[in-house]
Amino acid sequence: MATLTESQIAIVKATAPVLKEHGTAITTVFYDNMIRENPDLNNMFSTTSKTTGRQPRALANAVLAYATYIDDLGKLTHAVARIAHKHVSLQVTPEQYDIVGRYLIQAIGQVLGDAATADIVDAWTTAYGVLANVFIGAEGQMYKKNAAEKWVGWRKFTILRKVAESSSVTSFYLAPSDGATPLPKFLPGQYVSLQVPVPELGYLQSRQYSLSEAPKEKREYYRISVKKEDGEEVGIPGLISNMLHASFHEGDEVDLSHPQGEFFVDPSDTSKEGVPVVLISVGVGATPMMAILGSLVQDEGGAPPVKRPISWIQASRSNEAKPFGKEVKRIVKENENVSAHVFLRKLGPNDRAGEDYHFGDMRLDLGKLDAQRDLHLGDGRTEYYICGPEVFMVEIRKVLVGLGVERDRIHLELFATGDVADE
Repeated sequence: MATLTESQIAIVKATAPVLKEHGTAITTVFYDNMIRENPDLNNMFSTTSKTTGRQPRALANAVLAYATYIDDLGKLTHAVARIAHKHVSLQVTPEQYDIVGRYLIQAIGQVLGDAATADIVDAWTTAYGVLANVFIGAEGQMYKKNAAEKWVGWRKFTILRKVAESSSVTSFYLAPSDGATPLPKFLPGQYVSLQVPVPELGYLQSRQYSLSEAPKEKREYYRISVKKEDGEEVGIPGLISNMLHASFHEGDEVDLSHPQGEFFVDPSDTSKEGVPVVLISVGVGATPMMAILGSLVQDEGGAPPVKRPISWIQASRSNEAKPFGKEVKRIVKENENVSAHVFLRKLGPNDRAGEDYHFGDMRLDLGKLDAQRDLHLGDGRTEYYICGPEVFMVEIRKVLVGLGVERDRIHLELFATGDVADE
């Protein structure tokens, strides 16, 4: 078991400014070298994230955070949990940590040159070993839990149905091809990794998709809801999302891994009885919220979920682009503890106020909502779950903090590599 000496800790902390300056260069070289010499790892990393540079930046930020808090790793608890869940969803093995460590240290030496002294290389080699052991331990516990549910590794699922939820979002109902059900019960808000071959690349690609329907005791299928990405934000159309929409049909197979994720609500947690929950989303960010919303109002014949006041706050470009409209209206109608507040950026001639939307011709603005009735700001226990583009989530979090909400009551889910900026 690797351990760091006080002098090595001091060296790692002292090199944090260097990593901040050269971190992305180091991780870019790292990925280039490692993938070139281990091409099978293409099956594990997102080609889109590498092309946009998000993957190297995410790793650089993670390494910088580790260097900064190496003597206080408790501050990295959330980051470790997020990364560990992602690794398990991608089936990362302990042996692959040795490969990563070798190429990471090599890249540090390659980029820093003579500045990478023997003491610095030795300190970072040991530091990496400590961090690898943290992840291997955390991931090992997750694999053990999944093994108890008889699901470790990739499993073939058949597309039962494709259902259009909006002009750009389609739901895929996926059942195990081997017919072995019921499926493991996940926590609402969690995701599955979906893996498919990409002929034009010559290797596999995996993407994470939130489970968009509440968990049930005797689940025979999972539902994911996928937006056909046009590449507006990153300049590259969504590789897998476009394939799923255009090339995969009912009866086709995909591979899934066991549900994972640290962004969730436990509907059976009795300590949350009466605690308000506010669900805030933009566009396809509504997918994990649908699972959370459904889980807080459904009764599957077992213990009913705890009763909580729920605010559903959703924004979309238009009514045609808004997913789950009918589903949300039904839930609101059937449950007096649920209220909905829908913002549409652009109104159509047939859009009905109070039915299709509540605020029109505008982006989501928390200032338009009632602070007590809609946002539950008067209750210091209220929990806020946010999903959408990173810039949007950071801004909403900033607004909530400005309104007096503690950050530990605000939970964000990023549909991308890395983590949300800590601003």
